[in-house]
Amino acid sequence: MSHTALPAYPLTIYFDASCAICSAEMGSLKARDAAGRLQLVDCSPLAFSSGPAPRDALMAAIHVSDAEGRVFVGVPAIRICRTAVGLSSGSFLLDLPIVAPLADRAYALLARNRYRIPRWLAARLAGRIAPSCDDGNCRL
Repeated sequence: MSHTALPAYPLTIYFDASCAICSAEMGSLKARDAAGRLQLVDCSPLAFSSGPAPRDALMAAIHVSDAEGRVFVGVPAIRICRTAVGLSSGSFLLDLPIVAPLADRAYALLARNRYRIPRWLAARLAGRIAPSCDDGNCRL
């Protein structure tokens, strides 16, 4: 999907809620979503079978579908999510001929290694982290 296409809202974001950095980033975006443009869908359960791609693909990279059914994957998906909540998309920088392929590679590397990122670093990278209530005691 071309990054020049303007998305139609709302956006449905398919993300891995079992990943600390993914959850932190989605929590940060949702906290800024005053216009209600984002719908979050956790595709991490093994039984998950809906969405714009097979579960394996959804777990490998963020996928976003807009209200017209267009699908954005990876860096373009992040770009439109950030724009939807009024954050800089980094579009100019990410569109530079040398930077664009590096951004795609960096995203792929981060996505492959996301489970290795500690929660404290995920919080720093995403700005905030969703609460954890694994043992009945909720904490940030």
